[in-house]
Amino acid sequence: MTSTNAAVETARPPALDITDLSVGFVHRSGRVRAVEELSLTIGPGEALALVGESGSGKSATAFAVMGLLPRSAEVRGSVRLAGAELLGRSDREMSRIRGRRISLVHQDPLAALTPVRSVGAQLAEAVTVHAPALGRRAARQRAVDLLDSVGIAAARTRAAALPHEFSGGMRQRVGIAMAIANDPEVIIADEPTSALDITVAAQILDLLDDMRARTGAALLLITHDLAVVAQSCDRVAVLHRGMLAEQGTVTKLFAQPASAPLRALLTATAPPEGPAFGACVGSTTTGAEAADGRTGARYASSGPAAEDRARATVLQVNGLHKHHRLRRGAAVHAVDDVDLHLSEGQTLALIGESGCGKSTVLREIMRLRAPESGSIEMFGRDLSVLGHRDRATLRRQVQMVVQDPSSALNPTMTVADLIAEPLRIHGARVSESRARARELLPLVGLSPEHAERMPAQLSGGQRQRVAIARALAPQPRLLLLDEPVSALDASLRTEIMDLLTELRARFDLAFLMVSHDIALTRRTVEHVAVMYLGQVVEAGPARDVLDRPTHPYTQALVAATPILDARVARARRPPLTGEVPDPLARRAGCGFLGRCPLAAALPAAERAVCARVRPPMRRIGTQETACHHANSA
Repeated sequence: MTSTNAAVETARPPALDITDLSVGFVHRSGRVRAVEELSLTIGPGEALALVGESGSGKSATAFAVMGLLPRSAEVRGSVRLAGAELLGRSDREMSRIRGRRISLVHQDPLAALTPVRSVGAQLAEAVTVHAPALGRRAARQRAVDLLDSVGIAAARTRAAALPHEFSGGMRQRVGIAMAIANDPEVIIADEPTSALDITVAAQILDLLDDMRARTGAALLLITHDLAVVAQSCDRVAVLHRGMLAEQGTVTKLFAQPASAPLRALLTATAPPEGPAFGACVGSTTTGAEAADGRTGARYASSGPAAEDRARATVLQVNGLHKHHRLRRGAAVHAVDDVDLHLSEGQTLALIGESGCGKSTVLREIMRLRAPESGSIEMFGRDLSVLGHRDRATLRRQVQMVVQDPSSALNPTMTVADLIAEPLRIHGARVSESRARARELLPLVGLSPEHAERMPAQLSGGQRQRVAIARALAPQPRLLLLDEPVSALDASLRTEIMDLLTELRARFDLAFLMVSHDIALTRRTVEHVAVMYLGQVVEAGPARDVLDRPTHPYTQALVAATPILDARVARARRPPLTGEVPDPLARRAGCGFLGRCPLAAALPAAERAVCARVRPPMRRIGTQETACHHANSA
């Protein structure tokens, strides 16, 4: 990818000029300085990345620029939009600027969308609030066009859907569509791809780049994913504990980082040369221990080794279907005949593009009720025959960490009470539950001072840590992890996953995890199931599936793994082209046919088989693949 508008025109004022910006908050535990004398300049058409570890002040900077900080926040310095000062303006004045001249793509797309209004109506409102003369019909058409531009299939039909009927990644696309609705001069994208899989993330970055080239808008990209920076940004600024550590061009700083914070981020982001995790079932060696040669002897007391005893089945899913009924009789086939098996001590990852049904599978399991079609057995119990008491007992043994921690945390409760709440629900005393909460804080990388903070006083990464601690509190046997580390920077992703792996080995926990991080999945997971349009298209040991994929879709996912070399990242062609087919349509054959590079080279007769006959799962080496023509690599 090339940036066509990177140079700043000296005759024009900067699109965004931040000078000596300081942001502070007052908590119960005292005064916290989030940003300290930050100065940044972004020219028209330029893309500047603001990177740093979770809690370094990136989002506080974005909210200060947008005028969205709480009244209790202390803000000093200057923020100029095309030469005009923004700090000190009233909320009414800022409302005329926000969304028209400067827009924000939220890290949490659900927080930016009203849950009871269709996404189309909300997009149309984003247009008409700044262009009241535009007719209702034109605004609705603009909303459809925006959904189509960010890759929402069947945009006209899906415009009538409510936000909860979209996957997390699809909601993020809606948020991006809302941000570009009025062709603003500056777009602030706060982790815009953290909820997206790698192929869709690449498409969104291409979309933002094309928009910059077309309109000359400047982009302030706030992210902890340095591979995203390598692909899409001209310059990078590194924040550490609220202060600017260094800034410069991406190619120069990534090749020769001067600051310790950037060196640490680059080291954490660089993919390992090979899987660092011992992939045998029930292994007591964690990813971090395997990397430096340590053993898992400290957890030897947790039980006999896997090879010395049979592994009990924790979860068995057969023929699972789930259809979302929309207005006008339409239905999205979110999950279509999925089979899964998970044993005690195992980790199984579901990977695939946004909207393929991964999170829906987790929600269907978490309901602990009979599915729409098919069967789910947990710990040998058929969920369809469970009574209320049995279901309540089982509830403690299965916990979930959701993709969006903000939606799962009560904003009026302290961190300690949030972590303790599941224990109190199951009958634990207040003192016992709060003591357990304080024990879990350091395990997830939080300090004792966080115990009395509210969720709004935490960064996105810190909120995700609270969600993980909350799920671990009841000591479950099965954890359902829906993108459990997507809100964390690269180094913290590894730390949290190593922590979860250690806990899994100690307590024989089973994990069913949704992920779009191929490198982290390869490093920390034993088994993988690849989903496309609600179906599992390839499954098997993680090393084999991700290092020697047999299905053409899996091959495209692996090939799209982000890289840190900016020149190579921008020059390489996208491994997967075309749009995801309409999820409202039923297909007799292979759902991947329209995007399949393998099928494009087939004779017409063989392509006709792909179009007519749904490929069954068949074994190729150690994995199973749903493809008529796939061969082992």
